[in-house]
Amino acid sequence: MKVEEVSFTSEGVTIRGDLYLPEGATGPVAAVAMAGGWCYVKELRQPDYAKVFVEAGMAALIFDYRNLGASDGDVRQHLDPWAQIEDYKSALSFLESRSEIDSDRLGVWGISYSGGHALVLAAIDDRVKCAVGNVPVIDGYNTMWRVHGSEGFRRLRSLIADDRTKRFATGEYGYMPMSCDPKNGLAAWPFDEVRTVFEELQKTQAPRHEHRNTIASVELLMQYDALPYASRITTTPFMMIIAQGDDITMEDMEVEAFHQIRTPVKRLVVLPETSHMTLYSDLSRLELASRAAASWYTDHLVNINTPERLLTQI
Repeated sequence: MKVEEVSFTSEGVTIRGDLYLPEGATGPVAAVAMAGGWCYVKELRQPDYAKVFVEAGMAALIFDYRNLGASDGDVRQHLDPWAQIEDYKSALSFLESRSEIDSDRLGVWGISYSGGHALVLAAIDDRVKCAVGNVPVIDGYNTMWRVHGSEGFRRLRSLIADDRTKRFATGEYGYMPMSCDPKNGLAAWPFDEVRTVFEELQKTQAPRHEHRNTIASVELLMQYDALPYASRITTTPFMMIIAQGDDITMEDMEVEAFHQIRTPVKRLVVLPETSHMTLYSDLSRLELASRAAASWYTDHLVNINTPERLLTQI
């Protein structure tokens, strides 16, 4: 396996990533564009998935969104979901430009926030021939309402309104923690387990991770809804991987979105005895998710142009 540091531009911003390539390939290979969820950087757990994909014979491009990690961007830790989706599209364009990559066999992979992006991309970008969304955020507004509860949600909306007033007056973005114990204050995601897992990953594999985000990022999250795009996925093979009983990105919302996907080539994988966060902290859970995704890509991306596959279609 070869790993190459790469860069490309997205709407004029330099995006940096790592391109994982299988060794010994006899021609252009299939490739998957990968990016993370809320405040992720490319070193955070995603290489564990990329290595499994490369073992299955495909390339994988992991990149940092604008404003995060190694990528450029003037407002650090500002998460705009639609800008992130544009960065995915630019990543696909970069893969198209590489001679080692078969531009007719491109896929996308996402997790948590970007799991929702995978739904959107499978619906709107015809270059996406296969997609996997892990524990996806579906409806940002209702997710925030449910995780914060009514009283916490009122405080969150008040904070967002105050931040907008201050930002208009000063031009400066306000910040808040990505997560914390809700007894200790207001955070985007009010779960102390999120903080402990991400702080450990920051120490062990992702030193560029910053556990904060602009307050405006949460306002943008509350305007984000991937559900309408599910019914627009009519042909693209789509796998959704969820954690049984997920109460962070909401299992019921995920299942509803899956059932609205119209392509018959779809699969729902429910990981038992798995929470949203054990998918990061427990490598045995990650192994289940990565192997399921690799198998899906193998069937619907890697092998789509092989003689054996073509014979079965005659």
